Amino acid sequence: MRFLQRHARVQSTRSVTAPVQTRRRAWINAGRLPARVAKWMTGAVMVSSVGCGLLHKIPDGPHDTKTSYHDNFGMRIEYPEVAECAATPASAAASAAAAPLALEDPANLPAREMSLEEAINLAVSQSPILRNIGGTVVSAPAATSSIYDPALASANPALGPEAALSAFDAQYSQQLFWNNIDRPLNRQPFDAGAFVIAPFSQSQNATFSAELSKQSATGASFALRHVVNYARNQDPSVAAQVFPSDFTGWVEAEWRQPFLQGAGTTFNRIAGPTTVPGQYNGVLIGRVTEDVALADFEASIIQLVADVEEAYWDLFTAYRVLDTVVRGRESALQTFQYQQVRLEVGTGRRDEEAQARSQYYQFQAQVESSLGGTTGLYALEQRLRYLVGLPATDGQLIRPTTSPTDVRVVFDWNSALGQSLDRRVEVRRQRFNVKRRELELTAARLNLRPRLDFLGQYRWRGLGNHLIGDTDKGALDNLYDSISDGNYQEWQAGLELQLPVGMRLASVAVSHAKLNLKRERALLSETELRISHDLSNAARQIALTHQLLETNYNRYMADLRQVDVLLRRYRDGTDNINFLLQAQRQVVASEAEFYRALSDYNLAIRDFHRNKGSLLAYNHVHLAEGPWTAGARHDAYEVGRFLTPRRNPGDVYVPRPLTSGEFEPSEIQSTSAMQGMIADEGMLDTDGVVEIYTEPLEQGLQWEGDATVE
Repeated sequence: MRFLQRHARVQSTRSVTAPVQTRRRAWINAGRLPARVAKWMTGAVMVSSVGCGLLHKIPDGPHDTKTSYHDNFGMRIEYPEVAECAATPASAAASAAAAPLALEDPANLPAREMSLEEAINLAVSQSPILRNIGGTVVSAPAATSSIYDPALASANPALGPEAALSAFDAQYSQQLFWNNIDRPLNRQPFDAGAFVIAPFSQSQNATFSAELSKQSATGASFALRHVVNYARNQDPSVAAQVFPSDFTGWVEAEWRQPFLQGAGTTFNRIAGPTTVPGQYNGVLIGRVTEDVALADFEASIIQLVADVEEAYWDLFTAYRVLDTVVRGRESALQTFQYQQVRLEVGTGRRDEEAQARSQYYQFQAQVESSLGGTTGLYALEQRLRYLVGLPATDGQLIRPTTSPTDVRVVFDWNSALGQSLDRRVEVRRQRFNVKRRELELTAARLNLRPRLDFLGQYRWRGLGNHLIGDTDKGALDNLYDSISDGNYQEWQAGLELQLPVGMRLASVAVSHAKLNLKRERALLSETELRISHDLSNAARQIALTHQLLETNYNRYMADLRQVDVLLRRYRDGTDNINFLLQAQRQVVASEAEFYRALSDYNLAIRDFHRNKGSLLAYNHVHLAEGPWTAGARHDAYEVGRFLTPRRNPGDVYVPRPLTSGEFEPSEIQSTSAMQGMIADEGMLDTDGVVEIYTEPLEQGLQWEGDATVE
């Protein structure tokens, strides 16, 4: 114990918890605890602090020195072996990538002209994987969307509509068994001539059974069974039998029809044939799951189109900014060379020459960043290349050819708000979730009933010496003749009742379904509220970005005039070079901001269409089902041969439909709200967008770049 105490004190001075232990010992020594308790706690602290040291002194045993299988083989890193498939466009583009571009002159590279429509077309058709700007396919491949997602939801063997329909497929089962019995019996042997009791049992038996069953949409189940039993007894106790071996069997039909729980097409279409409360896996639920997957796929397509448009306009801005910075560098170079000439002839100043030299290299650094920086031309061009499925570098540069919109776009707010609350894919997706909860609540209420079934059976029995044979050999010669004669018939009819006392589980399922429905409806309301706010922000951004576009244009024009005035004054010797250098920097910054404002304005229009639910129509993107295979077309043709139109559709009961009809997210939307405001200088787009040409900012001035004010 003294050794442990000394060792504990040494260990405590090395431990980070030494002050706590010191306070603990001081508190114990102060007399606040009895002496025995204090000694016990002190010993526990000592042992806990030296436990690892004592364990390390125990020599290794055979189990510690033996090499484990997992040490050198089971846990090693290996490379997977997969089947090599044909090269895809994405894999071909990956292997065809050339060395990246960094600071090369874009003027020396061949250009690949690409419109925005072509970029979007390539992005949505090049690969089955829907790409995004972040490139999450590497970091989170399971969360990446693809064109296979709707088909996967439809073909899901657990939750898809086909899986739900399979519960109503006809089921065929068959069994065939042979067995031999040879066992002693606990009885006294007895022999009275015709009556013999043997102390053993010997027989060869066979059993065959076949059943064809079918579950109907009304909850009823039908079954047709056939059973054949073969028995051959060899002990003397069966000497009184007519045949040494015989075949017995029957053919029976069964009908089970629920009256309360599990009855009706409504319940079975929602929950399926199961009657377990809270489990809903019917055809309608599978259909809703498929529709939700389609909505998710549409949202992924919208995100891809938005990313492509953003990358396209960012690349457009990068070209313009690069041209702007290059012009600024050339202007700074001219000023620097002019200052050198003045210095050589003795009329210049060294500080002014140094300032001009510094500004030239400042613009040179901006040119290099505009080329190879993270937001430079080559990086943004490569980002667009990834989205459209092209190699990272192939010796060409993508050059945007679509001119950005620079006219004022005015939307009818009431029409846009109504369209956003009706056409947004997020709203439709949430409405499908509400529909799912409504169906579940209906099924839960129908399941809140006892189980009362009608059961009816009818059976034809038979007995024969043989299984099949000639009918001329007498009665009971073969089994199937005996059954087909119909001499032995049985039937059974009755009711079965199952009633969980209190219906607790079914009642909880109803409460759970009600709460789920309330939650989904609340989420729908919040989704609509959020969409209205997002649309309001998008509309505000359109007005703001267009005003900034005009402001930055006027700022650019003013900076151009300032440079011209200061350049003349500097060369006349009436002004300092500092004002000229500052003006050159300002004109480059204002021109770059003008082009950024132009890109922001087009992205604001994109965001408004996205929040309005018309981005796909705005970019002429249509969603459609892929082509059918030849086998599917043939099956549809064969099934259609047996389908006939209803002569009196009103006389046929049709369940309530799941949806209100077909919906086309790419349909052109129209509005009639702003038509009265259109004058000769404006136009009404077919998409419900009023485009009004603005007045010239200043008479005789034009935009820098491709767009002009008319």
